[in-house]
Amino acid sequence: MHIEAATTPHGTDEIATKGINAPDLQVFVFALFFIFGGITSLNDVIIPKLKDLFTLSYAQALLVQSAFFAAYFVFSIPAAAIVRKAGYMRSASIGLLTMTAGCLLFVPASQSGTFAVFLLALFVLAAGITMVQVVANPLISLLGPPKTASSRLTFAQAFNSLGTTIFPYVGSIVILGSLARIDPKTLTGAALDAYRTAETQTVVHTYIGLAVALVIVAAVVWTRRNRLQTAVDDQGSIVKAFGLLRLPRFGFGTLCIFLYVGAEVAIGSLIVSYLTQADTLALGAEAAGKHVPFYWGGALVGRFIGAAVLRYVSPGKVLAGVAIAGIALIALSTHTTGLVSGWSLLAIGLTNSIMFPTIFSLASEGLGKRAAEGSGVLAMAIVGGAIIPPLTGLIADQSGLRFAMILPAACYAIIACYGVFARKPVVA
Repeated sequence: MHIEAATTPHGTDEIATKGINAPDLQVFVFALFFIFGGITSLNDVIIPKLKDLFTLSYAQALLVQSAFFAAYFVFSIPAAAIVRKAGYMRSASIGLLTMTAGCLLFVPASQSGTFAVFLLALFVLAAGITMVQVVANPLISLLGPPKTASSRLTFAQAFNSLGTTIFPYVGSIVILGSLARIDPKTLTGAALDAYRTAETQTVVHTYIGLAVALVIVAAVVWTRRNRLQTAVDDQGSIVKAFGLLRLPRFGFGTLCIFLYVGAEVAIGSLIVSYLTQADTLALGAEAAGKHVPFYWGGALVGRFIGAAVLRYVSPGKVLAGVAIAGIALIALSTHTTGLVSGWSLLAIGLTNSIMFPTIFSLASEGLGKRAAEGSGVLAMAIVGGAIIPPLTGLIADQSGLRFAMILPAACYAIIACYGVFARKPVVA
């Protein structure tokens, strides 16, 4: 997401042309990508935990993603407005502290033993992540020339993937280690409430640890709160921002952000359940959880590779190619069994790697001074992660996990079409 550049003696236009040379800010942005990526990926671990504890269907369990990604729809444009008013660093601190509040809400969620309170905690946590992401994406776009924005954002997203690779592995050990030792279906009343409270303590301890870390990071960021004050755009409005959807390249790109996030999250959310099936890898929950990092790790590797490839190959062509590869891997996974089925599903992470930053950059291309408005709309499209996963879960409940993968495949097909559509750069 691109927010209007910081005010400098030479004005915002020069920054947009030449970028900002601040190595320390690059480290800061990479750290933000690592943090919010890792925390987001923990959803893939707590979904099977909550599904077991509350005896949920797939569609119900994937409401975890609905609660989480709905925050992007609600808070993206307000977050962009806060960044314009408060500046990058103050806004980052606000976002980090909001994330801390969300983590701490897991304490009353556990004590209540109620699924809805967990959803509330995830919604607040995601509201903070939305703020942090609205800061991080445009800032990395400003740290260099516009012509290499796709490559630079892809490289930064690699640190996001580093977080999504590390966090699920640790989380699977801490959170899923005790899964299914007792069947909650055999408990009722006070015994069931006590069991849920006890079992969710592993989740609580994980998020309390994250809350402590977030407070420390927020304090460090606050010491630099006067860096990079952003210009106030008095002409911006939500109505005008949505008017950008009439632009074919931007409107199509916004749809593809919606579809990409939805497909990626749907697959990631179901990996543990998919790999525990007898006709795939037949793993236990904890062992399956330890395989989730391979999915996100593929995105990590792919983003480093993609950052280099995108310097020489048209982003649109690369996007179309990886989307088609994603469809092929889904087809291979759903029409085979055993190791081939399991590992071809995990390999989809590699094809996901460059999709978000490439779609984002292609959609934003040519917006000029309206890029701030566009960034808020594009961030709102991340709400696809709230809608497509439960729909995929509903299909899984009715027709099985394998058939449910047809929905992510359809998302990738539309993204491939966008790659072809946007393969040529915007003529100034």
